[in-house]
Formats: sequence, C-alpha cells, structure tokens
Amino acid sequence: MPRTVFCDVDQVETEGLDFVPWPGALGKRVFEHVGKPAWQRWLAHQTMVINENRLSPLDPKHRAQLEAEMEKFLFGGGATKPEGYVAPDA
Repeated sequence: MPRTVFCDVDQVETEGLDFVPWPGALGKRVFEHVGKPAWQRWLAHQTMVINENRLSPLDPKHRAQLEAEMEKFLFGGGATKPEGYVAPDA
C-alpha cells in the first residue's frame, strides 16, 4: 500500500514520494509534505529552469539556486519562469 501525505502544494491527501528526493532538511520536508503529482510538476519546472539558465546540478552555486527555486515552487506560493522564457508550444 502506497504511503500517503497531506500535500502542502495541492492541499489534498495524496500518494507520497518513495524516497527523500533532495539532501538535507529541505529534502526531508519535501518527503513529508509533498505528493507525487506536485513533485512531478516541480521536476518539469526544474528542467525548464536548468535549461533556460544553463545550470549544472553539479555546481554548488547552481544547486543552491535550484534549492531556492524548489522551496519557492513547493512552499512559497509558486515560482516564476525565467525572464524571456518562451514555451515550446508557442
């Protein structure tokens, strides 16, 4: 039976993540308070942020930027798209 959490992002009881997805306190908070659907939306947003800003997840400065963006996206009322971003469909 899957683990369930009350998702702070979607404000519903939903299936929780299978593992802590990020190191440290933020990863634990995500594991305890974010459901799979919200996490999938974050992963799509993260991919866009990495590509648009040419970030490397291996660079400590870039990881800090991604962590800040993750916190905004999941717990801070949403994050914005990078300046000048044009969706592939547009």
